[in-house]
Amino acid sequence: MIGVYPTPVQRLESVDMWVKRDDLTSPIYGGNKVRKLERLIPEALARGKKRIITVGAAGSHHVLATAVFGSRAGLEVEAALVPQRRTDHVVENLRADLGVGATLRPVRTYPGALLSMLLHMRKDTYFVTVGGSNVTGSLGYVDAARELAVQIRAGELPSPDAIVVTVGSGGTAAGLVAGLALENVKCAVVGVVVASPAWAVKIMTRRLVRATFVAAGGKDARLLRDVPLELVTNQLGAGYGEPTEAGRRAEEVAGEAGLALDPTYTAKCFAGALECVQSARFKNVLYWHTLSSAPIEPLLAGAPELPARLERLLR
Repeated sequence: MIGVYPTPVQRLESVDMWVKRDDLTSPIYGGNKVRKLERLIPEALARGKKRIITVGAAGSHHVLATAVFGSRAGLEVEAALVPQRRTDHVVENLRADLGVGATLRPVRTYPGALLSMLLHMRKDTYFVTVGGSNVTGSLGYVDAARELAVQIRAGELPSPDAIVVTVGSGGTAAGLVAGLALENVKCAVVGVVVASPAWAVKIMTRRLVRATFVAAGGKDARLLRDVPLELVTNQLGAGYGEPTEAGRRAEEVAGEAGLALDPTYTAKCFAGALECVQSARFKNVLYWHTLSSAPIEPLLAGAPELPARLERLLR
């Protein structure tokens, strides 16, 4: 086990919602990717693999988490990276990737990333899709849903009417829907889409729900009706990694409540959670916080400045 569980739940009185603190999954590097890697890394090792190859945007949390925990498990980690808007957060993640020993290959597009990965695959290589969002990774969030169900039954929080979570590659939301259905926790999962094209993200996420449900032992797909998945796109703005005014306001509100957000993922998701509360559609809203709150400075110790080839990834 690479994470620390269960992660706490907390009431945010100032905004009338609950939060699941998956920013605290690890004191080394937290966030939602840790739960996926709980499943992905053991599978890679069980198959006798020596290296992981994956893909993401320049500032990908998934790539960094994979580099951190993959290297600690004795695996080499390589990633094909596509361009992203320059922010301090993105630059820090890139430098941290290098600092923990990841091999980074800049490419222009996701199709180019796929070609790069195919060219660098070997028999000892374990491939992880973008965001760690295959069925194996999504099972990590079936585990999370079961953890939440225990917390609800223990009275740590009321059963939510809606859980609001970021949807970039879909694995977190898919695992939650499948796991909640299996645990008979009836609530909506509101997925705030932060990646483009939104129509493709929606299709992939819904397919992943069904596949993950079956992989987790689900027999009766009718159980999924009690956990409706709403995929909303009104927080996406100009696209992936592009900040929005609603996201900026959400960062201010969350900061006053003690939560740090990033403009790419969690600011847009928290804006969606605030909208759910303000609309009064749901009585109890749970925001699932997926950004690592672990200090990044230890990962930057000794990390080099960005070489020119990686600078080209930053728009």
